[in-house]
Amino acid sequence: MDNREDPPSFADPSCGSNQRRKLAAPPMNVSLDRSEGSLLSEDGLDTEDEALDTGDDLDVNIDELDTPDEADLPEFNEHGAASGDANAGHGAAEENRGSRLWRSVVIGEQEHRIDMKCIDSYKRVISHGGYYAEKNAIIVFAACFLPDSDCDNYNYLMENLFLYVISTLELMVAEDYMIVYLNGATPRRRMPGFTWMKKCYQMIARRLKKNLKMFTIVHPSWFIRTLLGITRPFISSKFSSKIKYVNSLQELGEIIPMEFVHIPPSIIKYDEERAIHTFACMRLDTELQDTSVQADRRGNSFV
Repeated sequence: MDNREDPPSFADPSCGSNQRRKLAAPPMNVSLDRSEGSLLSEDGLDTEDEALDTGDDLDVNIDELDTPDEADLPEFNEHGAASGDANAGHGAAEENRGSRLWRSVVIGEQEHRIDMKCIDSYKRVISHGGYYAEKNAIIVFAACFLPDSDCDNYNYLMENLFLYVISTLELMVAEDYMIVYLNGATPRRRMPGFTWMKKCYQMIARRLKKNLKMFTIVHPSWFIRTLLGITRPFISSKFSSKIKYVNSLQELGEIIPMEFVHIPPSIIKYDEERAIHTFACMRLDTELQDTSVQADRRGNSFV
């Protein structure tokens, strides 16, 4: 090892032109002080011309680079969210603050986003009521859980609730099914409007319309009868023939099993009061008939 000669610091000029030149690196002091030869010394810093020289392969004209204009840069609000579109910016800010919970669903090959936070109190409007005739599903729709029409964000609530109902219906239904519409104990301000029902019918997939065997309305009011009468021109005759009116929960129990059908307490109370009122009316009608018969007999006896 001691007899080996040190390599030359430069290539021999007599060598061939194809041989690359080999230059020995000068000694470098890697300390961080400003002593001679260190990285922070003035001699170790590149000059302005040397710093800009990056070689032929990286020859870039900085003046020709496209830089974003100030007008193209997004503005940031106090919460750190970019203020683009008004609605999009508001939604992003709400989502970042945790006051929104979004669910993405696909309805009719189109993706929609549902604000699950705003409809959290109204998700009980639709539920699964078990099965009838083997594997046919029972879908229960309770109108008493709909929002009041006088609330500030009523249209926004109904739009998101509508998407939730349609997407939930597609998840619950695999084969034939029936819908039980609980109309009792629902004030007029909570009844769905004509536009909402029409849109709901139009967005129901053809498979759901075809597999629907019965649309049962429990405790129908004059308003719901009128509303369905208005919608008849927009629905098929086959769908209209599937609508059935039921006046009591007892009558509903004669059609389907009630074991897994969730009936809200308000509707149970409404049904009991309605039964008492109906019984009172029937009793009054019977008494009037008996009085009339007795009066006729008395009149005939005087004759």
